[in-house]
Order: sequence, then C-alpha cells, then structure tokens
Amino acid sequence: MALTVHSEPPQSYSAGFELRGTPAAGELQLTSPLGTVLAAVHWSPQGAELKQGNQLTRRASLDELTADIGGTPLPVTALFGWLQGQAAAADGWTADLSRQSEGRVVARRLQPSPTAELRLVFQP
Repeated sequence: MALTVHSEPPQSYSAGFELRGTPAAGELQLTSPLGTVLAAVHWSPQGAELKQGNQLTRRASLDELTADIGGTPLPVTALFGWLQGQAAAADGWTADLSRQSEGRVVARRLQPSPTAELRLVFQP
C-alpha cells in the first residue's frame, strides 16, 4: 500500500497491509518490509483507534482517524469492495479496478484538496 498526499509539502507513506473484518467493524494492520507491525487501526460503530507501539489514538470515526494519520480521509471501508473488484463508493475517490485481477488497484482523490493517490498491490 502506498499513499501520496499532494499537500505542501507532499507526503508519502508505504507499508504492507492486512485488512480484516467488514466495512462496519474491522482492522487494518500496516507492516514494514521486514514484517514489523507499524500500526494497527481498529474500527466499529462506536469509533476508531490507532495503535502505534505504546501510543493509542482514538477518534469518533474511521474517517476522522485516517485524516489525522494521512492528511486526508482514506477510503478504508471502500477497500473491501475494491479488493474484490467491486466499485465501492468513497467520497471524493475514484478507483481504477482495471488491474484488480492482477492484484493492483489505484484510487485517486481529486476533491476536496489536497489531492491524493492510493496504490494497492495484493494477492487476488
């Protein structure tokens, strides 16, 4: 997973990922190339939390939490559909699913600013 946020200055993040659960309640785990857990995000209807080492951040929603992390709300719940090759709605985001069967999805956010690009490489 690689995220580029076209802010001033631009921000880029990349990590391995594991996505479990459902759009309503689940977990997204981000790992380093060596397999070390960098962060884990858990969400449910009651809220969302990010655990990085001993640090825990809680927010009222997954969108609020991911905006704090990446500078823009990330379409985490839409990932479930995109990874299955299904068009899933995400405010401001459009997904190119043309290479989903090859394990590649690219999603772009054009509105609102800052624009962002999310690239996913996965086992289909």
